[in-house]
This record gives sequence, structure tokens and C-alpha cells, in this order.
Amino acid sequence: MLWLIPAFPAIGAVLAFLIGRKARDLAGWIATASAGLSFVWTVVLFSNLAPDAAFVGSLGTWIAVGGLDIDFLFRFDALTAVMCLVVTGVGSLIHLYSIAYMAEEEARHRFFSYLNLFMFCMLILVLAGNLPVLFVGWEGVGLCSYLLIGFWFKNVDYASAGRKAFVVNRIGDAGFLLGMFLLFRQYGTLEFGALNAAFTAQPLSADLATLVALCFFVGATGKSAQIPLFVWLPDAMAGPTPVSALIHAATMVTAGVYLMARMHLAFDASPDAMLVVAVIAGLTAFVAATTALTQNDIKKVLAYSTVSQLGFMFVAASVGAYWVAIFHVVTHAFFKACLFLGAGSVIHGCHHEQDMRKMGGLWSKMPITAWTYLISTLAIAGIAPFAGYYSKHAIVDALAHTTNPRLVGPIAEYLGLLLTFTAFLTAFYMARSFAMTFMGHYRGGHSHDHHDAHAAHDHGSHAAHEPHESPYLMTIPLMVLAALALIGGVTLGGAVADGAFSIQHYLVAVVPSEMGHHHESFVQALMHSWVGVLGVAVGILFYTNLTRFPVLIAAALKPLTRLSQGKWFFDEVYATAIIRPLEGMARFLWRGVDQVIIDGSVNGTAAVVDMTGEIARHTQTGNLRHYALGMFLATVLVIGCYLVM
Repeated sequence: MLWLIPAFPAIGAVLAFLIGRKARDLAGWIATASAGLSFVWTVVLFSNLAPDAAFVGSLGTWIAVGGLDIDFLFRFDALTAVMCLVVTGVGSLIHLYSIAYMAEEEARHRFFSYLNLFMFCMLILVLAGNLPVLFVGWEGVGLCSYLLIGFWFKNVDYASAGRKAFVVNRIGDAGFLLGMFLLFRQYGTLEFGALNAAFTAQPLSADLATLVALCFFVGATGKSAQIPLFVWLPDAMAGPTPVSALIHAATMVTAGVYLMARMHLAFDASPDAMLVVAVIAGLTAFVAATTALTQNDIKKVLAYSTVSQLGFMFVAASVGAYWVAIFHVVTHAFFKACLFLGAGSVIHGCHHEQDMRKMGGLWSKMPITAWTYLISTLAIAGIAPFAGYYSKHAIVDALAHTTNPRLVGPIAEYLGLLLTFTAFLTAFYMARSFAMTFMGHYRGGHSHDHHDAHAAHDHGSHAAHEPHESPYLMTIPLMVLAALALIGGVTLGGAVADGAFSIQHYLVAVVPSEMGHHHESFVQALMHSWVGVLGVAVGILFYTNLTRFPVLIAAALKPLTRLSQGKWFFDEVYATAIIRPLEGMARFLWRGVDQVIIDGSVNGTAAVVDMTGEIARHTQTGNLRHYALGMFLATVLVIGCYLVM
């Protein structure tokens, strides 16, 4: 009955669209109920699954061509269980939140149908028992991201953002396909259990292992937004805020990390590929963090934060600590979903304002949103006992104890320093976002720059209103996620109940870990939180009492400030080096080849026929005297030719 997990949201997507067209208020409840049922059934299977076992179920033969037989296979093991719990649990809370957030949207039946479809595709991805089925889910979440990011498709910029996400992900997917083809050519199978056995019995050669691992990593850079394919994720803010929460926290961006964990034997066989992953991931974490420093759109800050945190996850995977990468996936889902939904609550309460410079002083006006946002800020800052500390500390610890010969030594040390500095920047810019939004005095006015114009409200009717707390359907998910951001790390890190809930021990049969994880006392954890504490303290001070300091620093470091504000100019470089040349080539093929050569040859042939017809038609006058004259002249011509010859 594994198929029931994705079946519930699939049925919900159909019902929400069909019933929601007539009764729009029911669409959100149908979608939320289906997501909740999927979560309940996941819990049932999870409670009956031994950590070292797996439930496997097939829906029958899917592809049978020559020697290739592929079943539509599902596999529910410890890794799948963790991912399914995150997708369905956090996803259900986002669905519930969306009922109130999208209450005034005319097309909410379409929105909730897409939201359920997104969950369905992500569940297919993580439940897949072989690579082709995983690829179906992989492509499905790409399609759903396009539909949801460009939900308000009448806005050209929003539609362009959806298209950008779709195209960039297709680039990564080409790498995924190449890796899959190489594995099938080598082993003749794509089923995970058979592949793991084949890896053990007949290891890949060093060169082939590097090629396969790098191909899969290219796919992961697309879905999980690593350099150079991360540019789509910040633009994903064009969609409604719950979409941002679902993409960034519960579904799509974690797919690349999951793929590395699932295919860990292929990556473990290539220290060179792991070095590439580590370097790119470390640079991604740093570049995204420095970009977030100067963003003023509250959702853009969180977007670049996600890119940065994904870099942390890939660093963990690159040193073989896959359980740590998944641990950070889970804790990140808690606090990042809470942060995005908190941002959505602020946007809702401030009548669609997203610029933090026009906020401030919202703590007294939106206390539940403020407290939950603060808890999640402390969690992502890596301060004990909040969730982010335990997973981030485990990442740095794993890097320090790596056994990869390509990473041991100076590279690991430099990466460790880079991640530590990035963690400080994370704490700083998140404290900045909290201070600018919730502290000080309210700086808002009658803004008409509504970047997140969700749900077609009558903006004018709200212009004179003060910010207000969001309804309970929005604050209840915030409180649940904040509670998970508070206790999730210490619980899953194994510090309570003698490690009964340790994610490391739970995943050990699927993603073995050679690194032992030592548990700290609370005092030690607080001492090791100094980076996060320092970053939060400086951020709060700079944007409350010492507001001149950020201006002076920005002026003193003008080139770096411009680089950060310009988002490192990746989009401009791509536009110059790739997009414009391709547009020029397309224009040449259109006007030069298509219109001149192809259309010209066809139209030219028609013109010749038309011209000869025009000439020939003068011989057909219908006058007998003309025909007789023609026959006489022709006879004279023939006789003359005969006499000459």
C-alpha cells in the first residue's frame, strides 16, 4: 500500500480543481485534507518499519524493451521515511496556512490543485525504487515549480521567473540522464537494491565513478541551486509565499541532497568528485550569504539564505556524512518553512508590502509572528538549543574529521573557516531581517509596490489600515513549526532519551556513517554557539542603535557592496555570454535561414510558376483567328527549320 502515500495528494489535486471551480472555499480544505491523509499514512508505515528494513512494492511493469525491464517500483526505507515525513508533515502545515493566505484569490482552486500536484511529484521522487521512477518525480517537481512560480502568469515578470526555473532545471536534468545511462551501460540495472549490490561486487573504475558522480551532481546543482545553476531560486519569489515555503523547505530544493544520499556508493567511489562537490558547495554557501546581506525584500533574504544552507548540506555530503546532510535537510525544513510563512504573515499584515525598509515595530502589532520568526532566526543562526545549531555543528565537525584524501589537510581547514565565516554572515543578515521588520518603529506608508500581490485584494481599501496579526489558520502552522525549530535539533541529534530519536542511528543502515557523533552538554553547546551569538548581536545592534555603521561600512567597501547588491552579476554574465548569443543565433536562423533561404526557395518557386503562367496565358485568348495565325507561324517555323537542316 505504498502507493497510497502519493495517491492522496494526486486525488486531492483533481478534486480541488474540479470541486473548487464551483465551490472555491472547499479547494483549500480538500487539498489540506489529502496532504494530511498522506502524512497519517506515512506515520503508519514509519511506525511499522524497522530501521534496517524496507517495504518494496511494484505497480507492475512500466517499460519492457529488449533486455530492459523496468517496474514502476516504490521503496520505503529509513531514508525514504524521513523524507516522506518532512514532505507530508511540513507540506500539510503549508497547505493549512494557504487556506487563509489565498482566501481572496479567484483562482485558488488552481493554486491548491498545483500545490497537491507538487506534493504528489515529490513523493514519487523520494518513494522511487529505481532511477527512472525517481526521474519521473524529478521532472514532475520541475513542472510544478514552473506552474506555481508563474501562478500569476498575466504578469510578464512572474511568468519569466517560472520559465527561468524550468529552463535552468532542464540543464541539470541532462546531467542526471547521462549518469543514469552510464550506470545502465555498466550494470544493466537501475533498481537501487541491485545497484548497491553491483557497486559492492564490481566497483566502478575511478574515472567512470568520477564521471557518473559528476553527472548526478550536475543534476543536483539544478534542483538544489548550487553554482552555476542557482540563479533560478531567488527569482522563484514571484510565486505566492506558501509556494516559496514549499519549494525552499519541504520539497524541490532538497531533491539534490536526497539524490546524493541515495546514490552515495557512486559518490564514495570518487574522491575527486567529492572534492568538486565540496568546493562548489562551500563557494555557493558563501556567495549566497554575502548576497543576502544587502537584500531589502524580506523574501529575497530568505531565498538567498536557502541557497546558502543548501551549500552547507552538500559540504556534509561531500565528506561522506550523508546522515548529517539529511539532518540539516530536516532542521532546515522546520525553521525555513517557519521563516517563509512568517514573512508571508508580515506581508499579509502589512497589506502586501515586502520591503523591510517600510516595516519595523511589528513586534507589538504581530506578536505571534514575531516570536515564531525570532525562534527560527535563532535556529538558522546556529545557536543552541535551537535546531540549526546541532545540524550545522555536525557539518563543521564532519568536515574536520573527513577521511577523503583529496580534502584532508589545508582544503578542509580553509573550507571549515569559510563555513564558519558564512555561519556568522547567516546570523548577521537574519538578525538584520528581524530587526528591520519587528524592532524599532513602524516605517510603513501607503505603498503601491506590491511584489507579492497574492489573492487580488482591494489594495486601496487596506491602505489606511495599520499592520495586524494574521488569522489563526496562519499562526497555528507558525507555532507548530517554531516548536519543531526549537526542539527538533536536540531531539533528532540524539541528545534526549538516550539517543532514541537519533537520526544518525536511524539512517545508519541506508547511509552508513563512519564518523561517530559525540554529544555535548548544554553548556558546551552554548560555548560553541559563539559564532551565531556574535552574528545576531552585531546584526541587532547595527540595525537598532548603531544604524550609521552599516551605511559607513557600505560606503567604505563600495566595490564589495556593489557586488553584493548586484548579486555577484551572475545573471548579467549569463545574459552576455549565453542568452544574447543564443538570441542572436535564433534571430539569424529565423530571418536568415527560415525567411530568406527556406521561405525564399518556396516562395521563389511559386513566383516563377506564377510568372511563367502569366506569360503563357496570353497565348490562350479564345480567338480562332489568333489560333490560326499561331498554327500558320508554327508551320512556317517547322518548314524553315527543315529546309535549313
